[in-house]
Amino acid sequence: MIGNIATIGYGLATIGPGIGIGLIGAKNQEATARQPEVAKVLRTNMFIAIAFTEALGLIGFVAGLIFR
Repeated sequence: MIGNIATIGYGLATIGPGIGIGLIGAKNQEATARQPEVAKVLRTNMFIAIAFTEALGLIGFVAGLIFR
């Protein structure tokens, strides 16, 4: 029974970063459409923000494995 509850917890830990990455991508597209000349800088900043957001998901996943 504990394994099933932990699996649900891992799934919940991925919801936040999933929404965050979606918002980052959407705002990047919006900003690129408004100012196409800064698309290169926006893309770099987007990848950095995605990396930090994805790290939160990985921390949630690993914390679930460590604190059993």
